Amino acid sequence: QVQLVESGGGLVQPEGSLRLSCAASVTIFNFNAMGWYRQAPGKQRELVATITNGDSTNYADSVKGRFTISRDNAKNTVYLQMNNLKPEDTAVYYCNARGYVRDYWGKGTLVTVSS
Repeated sequence: QVQLVESGGGLVQPEGSLRLSCAASVTIFNFNAMGWYRQAPGKQRELVATITNGDSTNYADSVKGRFTISRDNAKNTVYLQMNNLKPEDTAVYYCNARGYVRDYWGKGTLVTVSS
């Protein structure tokens, strides 16, 4: 029973910051990678950032230099630090755990960037 629970979303002004958390019910070390995806209304879900157990990361071009993904294996938690937020970052952000056979998804947390 794998559960991923996101938190930290909310309303923030442009240029502001938020930190999202994804708490897993099992050790995240078992997964090939952890990641964050987002989906804006009427848009398809897109990759934001991923991180492997070796701490290799990759980011969407649109968030490079602004977002940082990290993990705390002891807490089974993945974070997404979002700085200099822009209105186009508004979306539901989903936590993803990539296993050998299937992916697991959280229910999402809404981030709204608006003045």
